Amino acid sequence: MDIATIIGIVFAFGMVLMGIMVGGPLTLFLDTPSLFIVLGGTFGILFINFPLKDVFGVAGVVRNVFFTQVRDAKGLIPTFVGYATIARREGILALENAAESLTDPFLKKGLELVIDGLEPQSIRDMLENEIDQIEQRHNKGADIFNAIATYAPAMGMIGTLIGLVQMLQSMNDPSTIGPAMAVALITTFYGAILANMMALPMAGKLAARSREETLEKGMIIEGIMSLSAGDNPKIVERKLHSYLSPNLRDESDSRREE
Repeated sequence: MDIATIIGIVFAFGMVLMGIMVGGPLTLFLDTPSLFIVLGGTFGILFINFPLKDVFGVAGVVRNVFFTQVRDAKGLIPTFVGYATIARREGILALENAAESLTDPFLKKGLELVIDGLEPQSIRDMLENEIDQIEQRHNKGADIFNAIATYAPAMGMIGTLIGLVQMLQSMNDPSTIGPAMAVALITTFYGAILANMMALPMAGKLAARSREETLEKGMIIEGIMSLSAGDNPKIVERKLHSYLSPNLRDESDSRREE
């Protein structure tokens, strides 16, 4: 579970609800026609814009926002240093047992390619192609939420126009002006909430997840290529160390000194 996502949702929506309830009852902001226009209209447009399977896959994309795989890029350094030490002492084939016990399919695939003796450039091309495919899948999920952020305010504006037309057509009956004005204003409110408090933050979180995974897999490729080249364990460590942010480098250095 991503605690940051939960905290953000609770805090953001909590502040909005508090602001609403300070000024009046929450029921003032509940309007069924406005929900139909914004939610129904937005998701209807998604079916026009994206293939059916991508829209139905939104639930899985949302799960990636709330649940995250813990990534330890720093932990890859001692792993590859150990692999390099074994390879220099016993040969690259001695890593077969290590490859069989791996649970990370990307790392396992890379290690197996080195053990099989493929050309270094072929190994790099295969692994980088896999990263490209992963990024495309991630971008597809983010694109859906960015589309929601684009269409939801537009549907809110359409609802506003509908409400204004209804209001102007019934100016002679004061009792109908209030409900029509509610549709006119609340649809804009719903569209802004859906876009700016849900869709855009989720797209941003997915982009951050993608960057983290790409960084980790980039480190794996660098480590695999070092093993393929037969680099000294210290050289492997220095190459992978360059992928860490400055604060993680400092922390890693202090631990090594201890």
